[in-house]
Amino acid sequence: MTESTLPEPALPSVYDPAAVEAPLYQGWVDRGYFEADEKSDKPPYCIVIPPPNVTGSLHLGHAFEHTLIDALVRRRRMQGYEALWMPGMDHAGIATQNVVERELAKEGVSRHDLGRDAFVEKVWEWKAESGGKILAQMRRLGDGVAWSRERFTMDEGLSRAVQTIFKRLYDDELIYRAERIINWCVRCHTALSDIEVEHSDDDGELVSIRYSDDVVVATTRAETMLGDTAVAVHPDDERYKHLIGTEVDLPLTGRRIPIVGDPHVDPSFGTGMVKVTPAHDPNDFEIGRRHDLPMLTIMDERGVITAHGPFQGLDRFEARPAVVAALRAEGRVVSEKRPYVHAVGHCSRCKTVVEPRLSLQWWVKVEPLAKASGDAVRDGRVAIHPKSMESRWFGWVDDMHDWCISRQLWWGHRIPVWYGPGGEVVCVGPDDEVPSGEGWVQDEDVLDTWFSSALWPFSTLGWPDETPALEKFYPNQVLVTGYDILFFWVARMMMFGLYAHSDAGPEQAIPFHTIALHGMVRDERGKKMSKSFGNAVDPLDWMDAYGSDALRFTLARGANPGADVPIGEDWVQASRNFCNKLWNATRFALISGARVGELPPPEELTATDRWILSRLNTVLAEVDAQFEDYQFAKLSDTLYHFAWDEFCDWYVELAKTQLGAGGAVADRTQLVLGHVLDRLLRVLHPVTPFVTEALWTTLTGEESLVVAPWPAPDAARRDPAAEATVAELQRLVTEVRRFRSDQGLKPGQKVPAQVSAAVTETFAFTEHEAAFRSLTRLTEPGAGFTATAQVVVGAVTVELDLSGAVDVEAERKRLSKDLANERKALEQAVRKLGNEQFLAKAPETEVDKVRGRRTAAEAEIARLEAQLAGLPQGTP
Repeated sequence: MTESTLPEPALPSVYDPAAVEAPLYQGWVDRGYFEADEKSDKPPYCIVIPPPNVTGSLHLGHAFEHTLIDALVRRRRMQGYEALWMPGMDHAGIATQNVVERELAKEGVSRHDLGRDAFVEKVWEWKAESGGKILAQMRRLGDGVAWSRERFTMDEGLSRAVQTIFKRLYDDELIYRAERIINWCVRCHTALSDIEVEHSDDDGELVSIRYSDDVVVATTRAETMLGDTAVAVHPDDERYKHLIGTEVDLPLTGRRIPIVGDPHVDPSFGTGMVKVTPAHDPNDFEIGRRHDLPMLTIMDERGVITAHGPFQGLDRFEARPAVVAALRAEGRVVSEKRPYVHAVGHCSRCKTVVEPRLSLQWWVKVEPLAKASGDAVRDGRVAIHPKSMESRWFGWVDDMHDWCISRQLWWGHRIPVWYGPGGEVVCVGPDDEVPSGEGWVQDEDVLDTWFSSALWPFSTLGWPDETPALEKFYPNQVLVTGYDILFFWVARMMMFGLYAHSDAGPEQAIPFHTIALHGMVRDERGKKMSKSFGNAVDPLDWMDAYGSDALRFTLARGANPGADVPIGEDWVQASRNFCNKLWNATRFALISGARVGELPPPEELTATDRWILSRLNTVLAEVDAQFEDYQFAKLSDTLYHFAWDEFCDWYVELAKTQLGAGGAVADRTQLVLGHVLDRLLRVLHPVTPFVTEALWTTLTGEESLVVAPWPAPDAARRDPAAEATVAELQRLVTEVRRFRSDQGLKPGQKVPAQVSAAVTETFAFTEHEAAFRSLTRLTEPGAGFTATAQVVVGAVTVELDLSGAVDVEAERKRLSKDLANERKALEQAVRKLGNEQFLAKAPETEVDKVRGRRTAAEAEIARLEAQLAGLPQGTP
């Protein structure tokens, strides 16, 4: 049966991702492939999703991270593990409250008009109607999460976990309430975590102020001088040692403040003197604590000045120029620098300038918890990948400050502490009775969102109850997340996991065995993606245009451990081309009768068949090692080059000759085609699940790749001799193709040729002559054959008759002209490199460029001379 009469495969001629992806995904969900059974005897493999905000939608960072997690989980499932990817969302306290407040504002209503309980009810209504948009987008991407286990950080079970650990920490005196400096948003009226503060270089001013003849300080926030309670110098600064212990008048206030010696001061910066405002600067606060200084709060939670005097009632940004003007009027201003560019913190939600502020808040005493987290990495119970990130980890956990966990919001886990009319303070656990009676009130604050997220690896599995899921899947095997939240989230999960499970023993207490860190997604120029930069991309647009697999494969190919990932639309389009290549190769294989069955023994196979099987098993072993090392870029590249270069471009083309031979050779080739495609599609499935599923089920008739066994490498199929043979054939074909191109022959133009070859240890040409002639478009020599050119590759000599195929004289003129240009370029480079002044004065990079031009010209001259020599002499 000829190729033209073979039946069409059950695959459309063109791959259309939109027609394939949604039905496949729904089928996977309906069959329960992504669910996990805690009662099974399979080894566990659990990864929890870094919970996206309930307010969020899918961005490229999510798509990147989810691609990596999904690839890991899909592979382990195929390897026979009980694989669980735990889904869920974070309640995102400040972000969600802001969203709902904006919705209410459209109706002319504020949360204060509603009251706390009614407002919280409104937030729950918003979540039910509009929250969780990202969950549907995760389905588009192909996320294989266990949807039946979806959790929310404010659901009943997780709320119980939050209350339980708060109570335990409180009883162990690891949670306390105290006044400390915090990041304060004057618009949102709440404390902010460090990760909720975005720093940017802003234009400001630097004003130097003379407090006395001996004391000059500089500040970017002149209004805060109203709260100064000291001036600090370094205790070893010889210029100012005599001033330590004396006092100085604080301008505009009528107060006298001390001069103190403190090692925090840098004598080389500015005048070597700093003003100390303990209630409005974190460094000054620490100086104030060390010297027992008064801590004067001079502005309220709205950023309005409260200090008595002419500035009272002014907004902080109104007070700043007013204070400078008053100082100027007294002759106190030594210098003013504008603009003065410096780093300024902004609320990540509303972009308001953050105000450091002394505030009564709830705190976690982190020292013993952080030490345990550092020890877990030091003793090898938890591995950080890449290992180079360990130093960053130790830098944080070894010097961690107490954690502010209270937020002045209404949406979130309310702090479970009650205050009685007589000053009583009662912390209530989930099973405790809430204090009742007149005068008892609950703390108004809610917990930092990161507090509940810190419980995520075990609260999602049912903790504090001893559930079968917790027993099966805790500790989690891997955490996949960005290096940017190594401190903000990962460190907190480590602290709470080790603390909550301290009775389970050191190996069982850890929340996860491995922390696999990835970088940030950037544009193709390496620039951070941002709407304000105009380079932000909606991944759904790329999925619509090129398919989800194309986006996933692009992201995986850029995923080097811990490194940022540049991405551009051209790269996604290239990945779509890769999917098309797979599709077309599979259609060809099916048309050619490829099938999956028992492979013949090696001695019955051609060298070409043995070569592709050898390469396949080498690649399978490489990909396994790369998966285990979280080398997503390398494994994707390995698969790309094997699939495109070796299988599609070489084996499929070589197989056509064998298929055309018919008989047993064709039959065995069909089995090899089917076998290689079967294994290739399986191993590609974790990264490109949709196209591989469509192709594999058509090829094999089996149920689904999601539950198919992972292909193990077969060392017995490794065949170095076959690899050497095909390498020789590839070199021969490549050289002849290059010669044809150099001679200007069209790709499909057939040319008569005569081949003579000596048999070598690695290559017997006659066994591959049919394939060679097919791939190089060389026909058998006929009557009147005259060799006019030859190509010699190793032990093979190919003589070609180019009579009539090439305008020899035109070609000779073209090559001669090119040769003259290259000789001129070589002469210029040699002359430049012989110039001592050039070598002495030019940058090394410029010298290297000239050396490169010399090398390139020499190579091109050799090539052109060989082409000219290969042209027939005389006029054809």
